[in-house]
Amino acid sequence: MKVAVTGAAGQIAYSLLPSLLSGSVFGADQPVTLSLLDITPALGALAGVVMELEDLAMPLYAGAVASDNPDVAFADCDVIVFLGAFPRKEGMERKDVMAKNVGIFNGQGAALAKAKPGVKCLVVGNPANTNALILSRAAGGVPAENITALTRLDHNRARMALALKSACPVETVDGVIIWGNHSSTQYPDVRHAKIGGKPAMDVITDAAWLEGDYISTIQKRGAAVIAARKLSSAASAAKAISDHLRDWIGGSGGKVVSMGVFSDGSHYGIPAGIVYSFPVTCSAGKWTIVDGLAIDDFSRGKMDATAAELVEEQEMASSLLSGQAA
Repeated sequence: MKVAVTGAAGQIAYSLLPSLLSGSVFGADQPVTLSLLDITPALGALAGVVMELEDLAMPLYAGAVASDNPDVAFADCDVIVFLGAFPRKEGMERKDVMAKNVGIFNGQGAALAKAKPGVKCLVVGNPANTNALILSRAAGGVPAENITALTRLDHNRARMALALKSACPVETVDGVIIWGNHSSTQYPDVRHAKIGGKPAMDVITDAAWLEGDYISTIQKRGAAVIAARKLSSAASAAKAISDHLRDWIGGSGGKVVSMGVFSDGSHYGIPAGIVYSFPVTCSAGKWTIVDGLAIDDFSRGKMDATAAELVEEQEMASSLLSGQAA
């Protein structure tokens, strides 16, 4: 299997790459060739990353190629993880980085023609949902369902927060949903969650916390990490990327997980044409949105608010793309 990673000299990649070679993501017997892409000034650091990958002496490592050219990096790839983006820094709003990333993902989308026809693309660089949309528009022949955005980090954060609050192991927490954007408008929904097989709202009876601090903590967790570390999430993001890819490619075993996927307008009243985080199950390399969940008025308001932000981002990206074309 050939796996490309953009922004490969960065801190998230440094945590991610050993996991991709461990057998826990693509299978215990699946060799992996890595194709590492970064900007030209980072090629020296990228050479050091390749040395480290060699020195890990991991049995599934089948070599690495480093490049500053997406046409070279994406050639014959099965999976591409898009980490590279203009970095979000402390105090920055998402709109501040939109213009920078439109150029990056529009260019990389065109290079996807070099990848295998069934290439699976996971966008991590923020704003991830809208960057995935830009990538898809530029990608031409790549099916929309093969381009997803990472909200698994938010999903993992939301599960762990419930586990800590209830003093239960995190593996007993299921059914949490991240709706919408990977941003401060996202909606971590516990209405359908269970802890130890019991409804989460019966185990944690503090409704004010569940509808207040819990939601705001998950929404603002990324910013809180940046404020504390002066760097964005790295180890937890790498873990979430590995979780997302493992479930998408190998199947989620019936487990409901959160993924940013294209909305066609037929699920939960979410507008068509945006990349929105839904509850999904995965099997044989395909994701399926979980339908039929009851949505109360509280959830409806939160879901619509984050959808409105994504529509606004879509319109901004479209305007920027039109400007670049002109």
